[in-house]
Amino acid sequence: MDAFAEYRRWIENVKDAELKDDLISIDGNEEEIRSRFFRHLSFGTAGMRGILAAGTDRMNIYSVGRATQGLADYLNEEFGGGSVAVSYDSRIKSEEFARETAAILAANGIKAYIYSRLMPVPMLSFAVRELKCQAGVMITASHNPSQYNGYKVYGSDGCQMTDTAADAVLGRIERHDYFSGIRQADFEEAVSGGLVEYISDDVCESYYKALMTTRVNPDLPNGISVVYTPLNGAGNEPVRIVLGMCGFDRITVVPEQENPDGNFPTCPYPNPETEEARKLGLELCEKVKPDVFIATDPDADRVGVAFPEKDGTFRSLTGNEAGILMLDYVLRGATENGTLPDRAVAVRSIVSSSMADEIAANYGAEMRVVLTGFKYIGEQILLLEQAGESDRFVFGFEESCGYLGGSFVRDKDGVYASMILCELTNYYKSRNTTPLEVLDSLYDKYGYYRHKVANIAFPGADGTEKMQAVTGHLREEPLREIAGFRVVETDDILKHEHTAEDGTVTPIDLPASDVLVYTLENGAKVIVRPSGTEPKMKLYISAKEDSAEKSDLLAEELERATREAAGL
Repeated sequence: MDAFAEYRRWIENVKDAELKDDLISIDGNEEEIRSRFFRHLSFGTAGMRGILAAGTDRMNIYSVGRATQGLADYLNEEFGGGSVAVSYDSRIKSEEFARETAAILAANGIKAYIYSRLMPVPMLSFAVRELKCQAGVMITASHNPSQYNGYKVYGSDGCQMTDTAADAVLGRIERHDYFSGIRQADFEEAVSGGLVEYISDDVCESYYKALMTTRVNPDLPNGISVVYTPLNGAGNEPVRIVLGMCGFDRITVVPEQENPDGNFPTCPYPNPETEEARKLGLELCEKVKPDVFIATDPDADRVGVAFPEKDGTFRSLTGNEAGILMLDYVLRGATENGTLPDRAVAVRSIVSSSMADEIAANYGAEMRVVLTGFKYIGEQILLLEQAGESDRFVFGFEESCGYLGGSFVRDKDGVYASMILCELTNYYKSRNTTPLEVLDSLYDKYGYYRHKVANIAFPGADGTEKMQAVTGHLREEPLREIAGFRVVETDDILKHEHTAEDGTVTPIDLPASDVLVYTLENGAKVIVRPSGTEPKMKLYISAKEDSAEKSDLLAEELERATREAAGL
């Protein structure tokens, strides 16, 4: 693509005044023009995500329109039309993009169901299934910085679109220009004509009722208080409604982060994993002294959590620690209550803690390990559903603070996780212990697993190529040792190859993905993979020693050595 020719074409064709001014403001800035117009914003199984601005590699009304026209073409050609559920979070332009999506679908003869107010990812996934739609669209950039937005597409099963379907949609998108061939309809006229319909509150109520079926100890009286922050996002209404339904009525919401605000003024990077995003909530905890602190990201699919130590300070858990704690609680409680299904199944991503495998085995549950991306966890639920065994699924999680229980949602569900975290806090308090004490007892029992995630940024137009060069180099010159420990197994997921230390190669039954997994002689693991949603290379380090201190030191040394070996 000729970036400068495309820039001039946009200058000539853009009608939106705000985007027009944006284009004029970069006139003469060759680096910025090249950055915005060197390619089309990529579209894949997670849809597309980018910085809000004018340009082909940016999120704007024209990129949304082109993507929606491609989706409409796909649905009309593959299914003869159908319907699509649409939702949006609190980000800048989210409602505008959602209405544009619904209007273009309507112009193409496809029924669009849209929430009348912002609703989170899990409620979009639920609506797709409840309304028997052929697809779903969620306008969100999840936990990305405030200048981002995105367009996430779901299949008829409520799970993020498969590789095959995403490729088929992309093929249709590529047929279209940004400024012609996009069928348009007036949103309000489409509502009046019945091709756009607001999703009724009955769907919300059905989701809430479904959540109640996943409770482990529903009859235990409330004995806890909660501090909660929706981080100015879509979790505020559903999380508080669900906690209220469970009897957790002593909730204090962080006032500065309560109402929707796409600028995220107190935390421009609204990721509940980060210290910045948790800061105001933890400060409020020092005053309120709750039993648990919970934070959901803007689209309420991820959850961060902290619990009080004995000295009154609060300890934030990693995504792995929260997942381990919830998994153990769900299996423990179901075992105690006699409700654990036969041949229960839990699922974790390949980069999440293998400590979960030991916990599952302790309760006689099967642990399935899948690639990173919650669609792969959703795929396992679909396989169980197709076998008439969806009730076997009890819990799924990713280390990046994503959790799910029940089969009625097929993506990360921060509303569910908030409920279960409050419930387990209440349960353990009723037994004169705390979640932190339980977590420490799990470490005592299974070993001191420690996990580090390093994010190495690769910004700019050539960022993707540079990341691919890193993994390409590691394939050309395989690592034989890391930090003095021999590599005894190497899994190359892209090539479907498992290589033993003696050179024996056996196949791996996982979808192709640019991921390298190194298992060391001491049982530690190092995983190298480019992020699928951000311009970052990720290193996942897993270490297990006989003390927390030794595990932390080993994890740090493995990260240092891996960076050095990979040229990072």
